[in-house]
Amino acid sequence: MRFAPSDENVAFGQSLDDLLSRAGVVAAARAWADGDSAPGRTVWAALAELGVTGLAIAEEHGGVGGDATDLAVAFQALGYHGVPGPVVESIAVLPAVLTDATQLRALADGAIGTVALAPRTPYLLDADAADLHFVVGPDGAVATVDAPSTPALRSVDRTRRLFPTELNTVTEGEPAGRILRNSVQSGEVAGAFAVAAQVLGAGRRLLDDTVEYAKARSQYGKAIGEYQAIKHLLADVATRLELAAPLLHGAAVALSGNDSRGVDLDPIRDVSAARVAAADAAYLAARTALQVHGAIGYTAEYDLGLWITKVRALQSAWGTQAEHRATVLERIRKAAR
Repeated sequence: MRFAPSDENVAFGQSLDDLLSRAGVVAAARAWADGDSAPGRTVWAALAELGVTGLAIAEEHGGVGGDATDLAVAFQALGYHGVPGPVVESIAVLPAVLTDATQLRALADGAIGTVALAPRTPYLLDADAADLHFVVGPDGAVATVDAPSTPALRSVDRTRRLFPTELNTVTEGEPAGRILRNSVQSGEVAGAFAVAAQVLGAGRRLLDDTVEYAKARSQYGKAIGEYQAIKHLLADVATRLELAAPLLHGAAVALSGNDSRGVDLDPIRDVSAARVAAADAAYLAARTALQVHGAIGYTAEYDLGLWITKVRALQSAWGTQAEHRATVLERIRKAAR
């Protein structure tokens, strides 16, 4: 079994990369952080035109009808370029929980949606910039809600604003390590999978930018990238990122229900394993990037911080690392019984 993108996936990823490279995403992200969503909406409109916002939506509802392998490619690109907004919630989670044709068509056409899902994610991300707002209760019922009037909670990532909902009271006392719900199409699984791809893309961006900086920054008469210590740091990051990629695509195969040819695939286990590996690798990329860049990496004006803070925030998005490790352990134990 080949846990890697197909030629079609690679071509799609290149098209998306070309689009986002020209879209002024960094400026849009900075404006989004300051409360101006207009440049970000322009980026979302371009994504909708390419079909990204409808990837997980059936063709009968105006979408593309893609599968998890398509989402893996798309979210790595979204993470690599730092696209602002509730991309996981709108493009991956809502298509997994909604059944209303009108709502699905609106999302496919580029409407921005956000969702709070008890007990994993009780906050509405970027509700002030979203067009559609939903909450999913503990019983799985989906309800449309108005934009919250409560003040937003600031994330370490300034492009993320979290709005409390009535679901925040539901989560009190929820044990860590709770197993994801049994449907592989549930919002929780979709959210964890999309975050894994997004954070992996962000980690790769941090590595690429740090490599370029190491080539250009000179110390004692030569580029710092020529020193063995720097090479070893960057090689460790590259290795961790590359090892996480097959886990992500293995999870995509499991979610897509493709022929595994005898390989033992468990969508819930595989998604959590990919989430842990991708987030750990990206966190190492962020720490290393900051170490190599030095003091300039701490400054708000330097673009590196956009990805460092995003990686930090995504460590706990749609489940913490501890919760997903517990999920992997529980699924392995269950299979061994």
